[in-house]
Amino acid sequence: MPLAASSYPLLNVFWSMFIFFLWIIWIWILIWIFIDIFRSHDLSGWAKALWVIFVLFLPLLGVLVYLIARGGKMQEHAARDARQQDQEFRQYVQQAKLADLRDRGVISAEEFEREKAKVLAA
Repeated sequence: MPLAASSYPLLNVFWSMFIFFLWIIWIWILIWIFIDIFRSHDLSGWAKALWVIFVLFLPLLGVLVYLIARGGKMQEHAARDARQQDQEFRQYVQQAKLADLRDRGVISAEEFEREKAKVLAA
């Protein structure tokens, strides 16, 4: 007697797509965890090595334990990195504006250096 799923080929396609997307999500979570492990400044080298070994050899358990133990830290690291990128971008834009004003002769070189120091100090 044939299975019910085989008599519905469209159901097989949807099931295959579902499994495929679960696989992609799993890979994405693993990559995100490895990125977080190596970006973490609060972990020593040995702790990073142990986490990597744990996640590699016991992936399901390793990922679940990592998300439970350090899930909040992952969000903190992402927020800190976003703030740092935003600050660096703002400094770059302000320096570019100051350089443009200096190049057009609106401000002197001394004023440029003074304002640049203010931007870098902020």
